[in-house]
Amino acid sequence: MVPGLALLGARAWLVEPFTVPSDSMEPTIAQGSVVLVYKPAAASGTVGRGAVVAFTSPEDGHVAIKRVIAVAGQSVAIRDAELYVDGLHVDEPFIDHSRIDATYFGPVTVPPGSIFVLGDNRGVSIDSRDYGAVPLTAIQGTLLTGGK
Repeated sequence: MVPGLALLGARAWLVEPFTVPSDSMEPTIAQGSVVLVYKPAAASGTVGRGAVVAFTSPEDGHVAIKRVIAVAGQSVAIRDAELYVDGLHVDEPFIDHSRIDATYFGPVTVPPGSIFVLGDNRGVSIDSRDYGAVPLTAIQGTLLTGGK
C-alpha cells in the first residue's frame, strides 16, 4: 500500500505523464507521444525561454504542449518565418522553415506574469499568436521527456 501511495504522491506533485494531443510540436514531439511533465517547475513561477511546457490552453481548457519563446517584458516578432525576440534573430534548428514560409506576426510585448508560446510545427500550431500570452498560473510543468 505504501508504494502505491508514494506513486500517487509522485504523480500528484512531481511528474505526470501526458499524451501529446496534436501535431503542433512535430518534428520535435510526435502526435500521440507520451511525455513526462515535471510539475515543480510550474510552482517555481520561473520558466525560461526554450523550455517545452504543458499548460491549460486558453483556447479550449485542455492541456497543450508548446515551446516558450519569450517571457514577460520581451517582444516577439516573426518576419518571413524567422523568429525575433527583442529585435534579435533566434536560431531555431528544430523548425522546418520550408513549411512556414511567408509567415509574419507582431511585434508584441509579453505582459507581466506571462509567457509567449509557439508550437514547433508553426504552420499548423494554435498558440500565442492566436490566443495571446499564457499566464504563468496556467503552466502545469516542463517536459522531462519526449523532446529532441
